[in-house]
Amino acid sequence: MIHLPNPIFRWRSRLLAAMMAVALPAQAANECIVCHGEPTLTTVRHGKTVSLAVDAQSFEASAHGSLDCVACHEGLDPSSLPHAKNSKPIPCVDCHQSDQVDHYRQSIHATLTNGKAAAGCADCHSHHEVRRLSGLSVAERKTFAEKTCARCHPAEEAQFILSDHGVALAGGVTGAPTCVDCHDEHGIRASSDTAAATNRRNVAAMCLKCHVDKPEVRANVGPSAAFIASYENSVHGRAVHAGNEEAATCVDCHGAHDLRKGSDASSSVSRHNIAETCGNCHGEIADQYRQSIHGTALARGINAAATCTDCHGEHNILSPNDVHSPVYSRNVSVQVCSPCHASVKLNAKFGLANDRLQSFDDSYHGLANKAGAIEVANCASCHGVHDIKPSSDSTSRINKANLARTCGRCHPGANANFARGSVHVVAASGSDRILYLVASMYIVLISVTIGGMVLHNLFDFVRKSRHRLAERRGSLPRRPAGHRLYLRMTLSERVQHGLLMLSFFTLVTTGFALRFPDAWWVAPVQSLTPVIFELRGIVHRIAALVLVLTGVYHVSYVSMTLRGKQLLKDLLPVPKDLHDAMGVMLYNIGLRKEKPLLGRFSYVEKAEYWALVWGTILMAVTGTILWFDNTFLGILTKLWWDVARTVHYYEAWLATLAIVVWHLYFVIFNPDTYPINLAFWKGTLTEEEMAEEHPLELADLQANELRVQEAEKEDRSDRT
Repeated sequence: MIHLPNPIFRWRSRLLAAMMAVALPAQAANECIVCHGEPTLTTVRHGKTVSLAVDAQSFEASAHGSLDCVACHEGLDPSSLPHAKNSKPIPCVDCHQSDQVDHYRQSIHATLTNGKAAAGCADCHSHHEVRRLSGLSVAERKTFAEKTCARCHPAEEAQFILSDHGVALAGGVTGAPTCVDCHDEHGIRASSDTAAATNRRNVAAMCLKCHVDKPEVRANVGPSAAFIASYENSVHGRAVHAGNEEAATCVDCHGAHDLRKGSDASSSVSRHNIAETCGNCHGEIADQYRQSIHGTALARGINAAATCTDCHGEHNILSPNDVHSPVYSRNVSVQVCSPCHASVKLNAKFGLANDRLQSFDDSYHGLANKAGAIEVANCASCHGVHDIKPSSDSTSRINKANLARTCGRCHPGANANFARGSVHVVAASGSDRILYLVASMYIVLISVTIGGMVLHNLFDFVRKSRHRLAERRGSLPRRPAGHRLYLRMTLSERVQHGLLMLSFFTLVTTGFALRFPDAWWVAPVQSLTPVIFELRGIVHRIAALVLVLTGVYHVSYVSMTLRGKQLLKDLLPVPKDLHDAMGVMLYNIGLRKEKPLLGRFSYVEKAEYWALVWGTILMAVTGTILWFDNTFLGILTKLWWDVARTVHYYEAWLATLAIVVWHLYFVIFNPDTYPINLAFWKGTLTEEEMAEEHPLELADLQANELRVQEAEKEDRSDRT
């Protein structure tokens, strides 16, 4: 190939052209360079000055450097100069038949406007300096593509250079993308084309192609691949796949050409810009958030203030109706509010109360929520969702003037009394003096009562066990006893006892299932179905009605029947009961040789009976208050409703522990009756059991029998 210095062109170009005019038509590139190597060679086309100059060295180094000009330019006739009108370019596709050409023909660049393609091959590859990209490094190819696109898309290029992708590309980061990684090389399509990689339906797959599938990219990106890929299952990702053109995709949040990390203050996903970004689709909600306590705090520069992604998540944003969503009604308090409002550091830093989550968890709402209630208030039900405001704000839902209306959304007819009392309260914390006093009194009462029972039964067990062991070893003779059975409970009394036992244990089980929904014996049942909680409440109330009706029947029994009246008379406390209790204790600890003789009902049974009567009345009253909450909250105020709830809870503990420690001991674990006293089932006691537990009653019964026998004997004598 011949390279002539430019100065020669100035005086020899016309001469050589004339010489060529009488020769053969131009065939070789060096012959064309004689004229077209002149830098000032131009023409005017469509009112624009167009350069016809060709740099010889660049052409020789190009991919077409071995070709003659006629390979691309048809109809060249150097006999007629200038010959531009006598030549036309040969289409590139005449030589380049490949998939790339097919892709180009379907691309947006091949779109014709006034008979001309939007961008031809030469617009990207140049005319005479076509480079063979296969011989370039990855970085060189990316740089080439970047600069090529910039010729027609300067605005996008300016954004890209400043983006994280552009910075990474400039820094030589492995895997950093350039234009063609997203838009393709030859098959570039309009974003509106469903086949385009940048179409809304395909954008996520395009981004995941690098951020999930390429290890070199994953190594340079903070979030995990699973976190990024979770967009596919989000409410946005599913909507996009379903054909919703308005659903958000990657570029809606992160930007397209101006993508930046969230740590960059100018990023669309920076904490201070997230609400604005989300507001592009959720404008009304964004306006509410900006006026909320979270939005105003963030605007003041408090970065710890919650923004959209703190509650809804980032990529895996789910519908509020999805049970796995953090903003699902059952998850809001634990997964959304708790991470911030249960944080000791945040509460101390911003002067927030640190018992709000605990008090909610201890409330009926919190317990019911954990237990699986289908409809129950959570934090957002009272404080709002996006429009959360402090109670001092007159427009806040929890402002005292608005509390009745807020409560009324779930409690029809709510009045001002609903707001009289602490909303967030833990009885044992001391935050409310009355509740604290009630709880403290019960804790002392339970500790003293149950502790005394345990101590009493422990000594009783040891004494009776030694007595039984001595009898078995023969060192202590067994007391002789007959084989008669004595009536202890009639059928009516056994039915009452059965209903009482069934309703009591049902109430204990279903009641504590509400209070301790995470307990090992509750959680498996709660997980079966959401309606379990509703069934628990129904069963609890039915059991309560059975208990109350059994109590009503018992009252009528002891007041209207002869045996019932005698039963009540025998159960009345007398001074002897106190002496018997002291005597039994002294006997059990070895300070007395003889055990006191007990009658039909000992101090043990009398204490249990009257405690049962008192407990049943108290539980029925407080349970009714809790059951008809709307009515009694409006009458008693929330404070006294909370008192009733506290009493109900601690009384349940007292009753349950008393039954387990006191009653079950004497019925089952008592060495004199082990393995079980079956009087509640058979209605009778053996003579030995009577002699051991009720010797005075046995003596009275035997004396009565003797009197009856003597009377019958006298009657027979009189007849004879």
